[in-house]
Amino acid sequence: MATDQQAIDTNTLNELHWLIDMVQTIEVGLVVLDRDYNIQLWNGFMENHSGVSPNSIKGQNLFQQFDYLPAKWLKQKMESVYLLQNRAFISWEQRPFIFEFKNYRPITGRADFMYQNVTLLPLSSLTGEITHISMIVYDVTDVAINKLQLKSANERLEYLSQIDGLTQLYNRRYWEICLQKEFDRYARYGSTTSLVMLDIDHFKAINDTYGHQAGDRVIQNVSHIIKKSLRETDCAGRYGGEEFGVILANTPAANALFFAERLRKKIEQSEIMYEEQLIKVTISLGICDIKPDMTDCDIWLAQADQALYQAKEAGRNCSIIPT
Repeated sequence: MATDQQAIDTNTLNELHWLIDMVQTIEVGLVVLDRDYNIQLWNGFMENHSGVSPNSIKGQNLFQQFDYLPAKWLKQKMESVYLLQNRAFISWEQRPFIFEFKNYRPITGRADFMYQNVTLLPLSSLTGEITHISMIVYDVTDVAINKLQLKSANERLEYLSQIDGLTQLYNRRYWEICLQKEFDRYARYGSTTSLVMLDIDHFKAINDTYGHQAGDRVIQNVSHIIKKSLRETDCAGRYGGEEFGVILANTPAANALFFAERLRKKIEQSEIMYEEQLIKVTISLGICDIKPDMTDCDIWLAQADQALYQAKEAGRNCSIIPT
């Protein structure tokens, strides 16, 4: 009988030893807290990444030991686990990390810290009362970095699909989407918006005299000045060749004329050096705000184009609002 009991005790001790060994060596963080957030278990993963040993931290308050923790937010999460007696999950997408652990993984060496998922589990006593809570900390740096890189690549591709390569302004396709959105906003809210169409005067002569690369340089210079002249709410695009469109949100035609004249003078005063040759250019501009009788944005665009044609007929290097 004693031998049987000894065998049972030995098996129990072996199982306990295996369990403790597994807890200490498993590649996730394990932390057990009592009801006052005092640390009762701190495994090898947590020791390796924090530099704090289990013996030195046992019985210490988690939030006093790690004062950078989002205490109010994290305590709310933990209290819900106690109240609902159900687990809670914290994703790295909610909060990149809970514990400020350095990232030592070679694959994701560019990450400064370890991205973490955390599971909060209620732990019950023999009587069934929830007396402790367990934090399981997963290192998800590889997954997070890959997802962030994919997201960044997709955002970059989306951006490139909207941008004209030469000018770095919006391309015609995306600019026309902006034009339609602004027209729809006017139809819904009645907010005054103006459209400025402009192009570079005598651009063919520039290409013929200096070459197409010089022409590209001129287009880039004009685009740069346009971009620097915009507000955050404005939208500028390359409509085609040497023609550009600027949508001025919440701007009546009279105010758009001030914008157009400032832009015209800046470009007139600018100088482009190309292969030791000085090139100076001017632009012509047509301005049209949305009118109540316009049924679609094509009419708006056509009237702005007509104003641009009138500016050219008037001798170029001027801004016209059609009467």
